Amino acid sequence: MNVKLQRCKLLVTIVNHGMARKIVGASKKAGAEGGTTILGKGTGSHEIAEIFGIPFEPEKEIVLTLISEDKLEDVLNAVVSTGKLYKAGHGIAFVVNVKKVAGICHPCALKEASGEFLGGTEMEDGCETVYDLIVTIVNKGDSERVISCTRKLGATGGTIMFGRGTGVHEQTKLFGITIEPEKEIVLTLVERGLTKKVLEAIEKEIELKKPGKGIAFVLEVDRVAGINHDINNIVKNDKNK
Repeated sequence: MNVKLQRCKLLVTIVNHGMARKIVGASKKAGAEGGTTILGKGTGSHEIAEIFGIPFEPEKEIVLTLISEDKLEDVLNAVVSTGKLYKAGHGIAFVVNVKKVAGICHPCALKEASGEFLGGTEMEDGCETVYDLIVTIVNKGDSERVISCTRKLGATGGTIMFGRGTGVHEQTKLFGITIEPEKEIVLTLVERGLTKKVLEAIEKEIELKKPGKGIAFVLEVDRVAGINHDINNIVKNDKNK
């Protein structure tokens, strides 16, 4: 018996602090299995506010939701509605293609007898994707340099997350104890036509060709919803269902 495999998508939602729980709740009601929340800070052009005249960048919550393709429309619409992403400053959501999934009990990890997994990068309606996600992992303190150089080329900002590195060039010692330096992860959403220039600018600014400086890579983005994007054109029904 043939089993129809579902392509998987990763829905990335970036919202203001305190909204992640509502986003996850709405996603689950719409058919998602759940989500993972990561803390970060925003640097978008609409996200700078002031306290006592001092500008600051508000905290952000990044929600990662892995969903099967057949549930994408319902979940995406629920996220846009709950987060009010159609309003300026409320956040953004975008969809990234997933090539393969492994993990117990997740619907996206189903396998056919042949073991083949469908995770193509072509959009359902045959149109080319128009956005890319540049993921840049740098040493602590370098994320602002990444944001600055990308803005000069037309990127509207980015979202910064925090982590730690375990690369071969990244271990140092303190009092004889090996430590792993803190890292900053910058998510930059750019129009496809700007990707090459922005990536080259990041590589030059951060000197990524030098050991231990960091790494940057590009992911294709399937769809986008949120500030400065036309929701009516982007949040649409698949034509081939």
